[in-house]
Amino acid sequence: MGTGGLIFLAVVVALVAFAIAVYNRLVALRNRYKNAYAQIDVQLKRRYDLIPNLVEAAKGYLQHERGTLEAVVAARGAAVSAAQRAAGAPGEPSAMQGLAQAEGALGGALGRLMAVFEAYPDLKANQNILALQEELSSTENKVAFARQAFNDSVMEYNTKRESFPDNILAGMFGFTAAELLQATESAAERQAPKVSFS
Repeated sequence: MGTGGLIFLAVVVALVAFAIAVYNRLVALRNRYKNAYAQIDVQLKRRYDLIPNLVEAAKGYLQHERGTLEAVVAARGAAVSAAQRAAGAPGEPSAMQGLAQAEGALGGALGRLMAVFEAYPDLKANQNILALQEELSSTENKVAFARQAFNDSVMEYNTKRESFPDNILAGMFGFTAAELLQATESAAERQAPKVSFS
C-alpha cells in the first residue's frame, strides 16, 4: 500500500472515529434528558397521589363546593393520562405539549380549590389539610426544579444535534429534536399553593 493509500485509510479511520464519537455523545445527551424526565415523572406521581387525599380530606367541609372538587379530580385524571403518554415518549413534541396543557389545567383547578379553602376557617385550621397543602407545595417546588433540569438537558441535546457538522450525522442516525416542557398556566396559577397557618 502506497503513501496515498495510507493517507486515504487514515482519513477514513478519522472520519469513522469522529462519527462514532458524535453518535455516542448524542446518545448520552438523549439518555440524559430522558433520565431528567424520569425525575419529573417521579414528582408528578407523588403530586397526583397527594391530590385525592386533599380532596377527600376537604369533602366534609366543602359540601357546597362539589363542582370545584370534581374539577380538581377531572383535571388530575387528565394530567395522569398526559404524564403517562409523556413518560412513554420524553421529549416528543405532542406528548410534552399535552402534558404542559394538562398540568396547566390541573394547576388552575388546584388554585381555585386553594382559594375556596380561604373561605372556610375550620378547613384552614385542619392539621391534615395543612400537612397535605405543605406536602403539595413542596412537591410543586420539586416539579419545578426537575422541569428546569429536564429543559436544560433538552437544550444541550438540541444544541449538539443542530450544530455543524453533528447535525449531518444526527439526521443520518435519526436523532430528532426534543421538546421542552413549558409551563402553560398563568403567572398566578404557576405559583405553588400558599399554605396559611393562621
